[in-house]
Amino acid sequence: MSADFTPNPKKWLTLGIAGLAVSVIGFFVEPQIAAWSYLIGLIFITSIAIGMLFLVMIHHIFDAQWSVIVRRQAEHYMAALPYMGILFIPLFLLTYLGGNEGILWLWMDQGASLHGHGTVGTDVLYQKKTWWLTEWFFWTRAVLCFSIWIYFGSKFRKNSFSQDEDGSPKHTFSSRKHAAIGLIAVALSWTAAAFDWIMGLEYHWFSTMFGVWMFASAMRAALAVMLLTIAFLVAKGPLKGILNTKHLHDVATLAFAFTVFWAYITFSQYFLIWNANIPEETFWFNDREQGIWWPISMILIFGYFLFPFLYMLQFPLKTNFKSMTFMAIWLLSMNLLDVFFNVLPSLKDHHGEPFQMFSSVTNIIWYLSAVVGAGGILLWAYWSSYQKTKIIPIRDPRIQECLNHNH
Repeated sequence: MSADFTPNPKKWLTLGIAGLAVSVIGFFVEPQIAAWSYLIGLIFITSIAIGMLFLVMIHHIFDAQWSVIVRRQAEHYMAALPYMGILFIPLFLLTYLGGNEGILWLWMDQGASLHGHGTVGTDVLYQKKTWWLTEWFFWTRAVLCFSIWIYFGSKFRKNSFSQDEDGSPKHTFSSRKHAAIGLIAVALSWTAAAFDWIMGLEYHWFSTMFGVWMFASAMRAALAVMLLTIAFLVAKGPLKGILNTKHLHDVATLAFAFTVFWAYITFSQYFLIWNANIPEETFWFNDREQGIWWPISMILIFGYFLFPFLYMLQFPLKTNFKSMTFMAIWLLSMNLLDVFFNVLPSLKDHHGEPFQMFSSVTNIIWYLSAVVGAGGILLWAYWSSYQKTKIIPIRDPRIQECLNHNH
């Protein structure tokens, strides 16, 4: 570790608490917009930690050697998963203590009006989905999802950090076995979270590909954060001379691969719904072609797919820390915009029209406060974990091959 580099987790904790405090104020000032913004921020930041968990599991299941150094950084980010679970609690409190049970998930308020189509309780589509859309089952699933993520995250972290101390290969074997089970368990639970937290906002809509979209989105967000992290640690000294441009190129190549995968899933979802032309599916996209959402959808097509695709096709850019730092910031910005695009139009005004993102300039405060708050907690968890263990997994069986990864 560089002698002049001393991480300060407390400043990130302070930033996180400040952002969350602003969000809480928003619950009283603009309760519905603040609540939806809080959900967006929590989903966005949680997806980064989930993406890191997927990266670690993929590393172990393929017994990869090049990514051992990178894996350690992902393990630090997974330390945030318990805190993301805690940050989910205010959504429960808002639902039952805020005086509007359908403030987020409208189906929770049986008497809520469906804009000229009766109420939720009398809605045939709701009645057909009550096996899934019951409140006790919804909150139980949320607890189960976080329990699964926290368990596997803590297990991989424990195995990795324990191996630094005793060098036993049993930790590698344990992680490999847990990865085989965890890939299935985390994939299913992350899909359930996607259905509940986002699709459940507009329960009439459904898509069998939506869980895969959430997976692709989480991987892109995690890889963007990973690019920023390794670039920072190389620039500041701790990984200088350890992590080389070949490691960078491989992480960037993964980011490129998931750019293509995200585009494939997004297009396939749109094409299949457009081709089937079922009203219960097409209205979701119709809402996102109105007002500000139409240009935002175009920005996502060209800014979240085409530009990164053409940019990362170029080998020299994928081996340059500065160019990939720029691309990582770009990808994170587009990723956040994509979450807004998937969530916010589901909020309807008094006329049943999709909410327009920039209907009020002051809403930007609520949009950003939760992202800053949860993001600060994520970075606090990362740097706190970073300080407690080695910069690299010094006794991992594949560490030597990873350090020599130049070809």
